Amino acid sequence: MKIIIKTKNLDQSEVLNDFIEKKFFTLKKFIDILKKPDNMKTLAEVFVEIERETKHHRKGEVYLVKAQLVLPGKSVMAEARADDLFKAVVAAKDELKLEIEKYKVKKIDNVRREQRKFKEETEI
Repeated sequence: MKIIIKTKNLDQSEVLNDFIEKKFFTLKKFIDILKKPDNMKTLAEVFVEIERETKHHRKGEVYLVKAQLVLPGKSVMAEARADDLFKAVVAAKDELKLEIEKYKVKKIDNVRREQRKFKEETEI
């Protein structure tokens, strides 16, 4: 899994990069389940954009984290705001995880629905 990090109005440090990669790399197990055996070689890419919305505000939800993951047939987005940069990263990761799980459930339900139809047709 490849994680691409972009910052805006913020210095990109090694500590921040390591933290983001560590948090978003945990999503790999959810993404690997969705891949079919014939295209296992394709790499999943997660685009993470971190920005400090304004330079003059010191209080409130100053940090914004946007994460995007492209899945087969759908692009999943997550966005989180927080007063602490690391809290915003964790919140965005959690939201992206929920979106991946929703996508996975829909994919599995569609397959099961088709199998159920086929089974009902063959029984008749």
